[in-house]
Amino acid sequence: MNIIKKENGNTLNIALEGRLDTVTSPELEAVLKESLDGMTELVLDFEKLDYISSAGLRVLLSNHKTMSKRDGMKITHVNQSIMEIFDVTGFGDILEIE
Repeated sequence: MNIIKKENGNTLNIALEGRLDTVTSPELEAVLKESLDGMTELVLDFEKLDYISSAGLRVLLSNHKTMSKRDGMKITHVNQSIMEIFDVTGFGDILEIE
């Protein structure tokens, strides 16, 4: 998985490419942990994300909780297969998806 990180003022933009699974989710978790200090908003771009596992969902949920105390977290460019996973797991009702 590739993680492309850009800061824009108090907004952290993360674009993910590939698979967010048991192997790669610790990498995303580490990037977010080191990058969220001072950030008020988190935007995750899933345009090139092919797959997300339960380990990836756990990272999203934990960061959603953190960012809900700030300006929030949103996910953009979600493809159909990942949206189906969000719908089946109930994450579609929890997360802000554009």
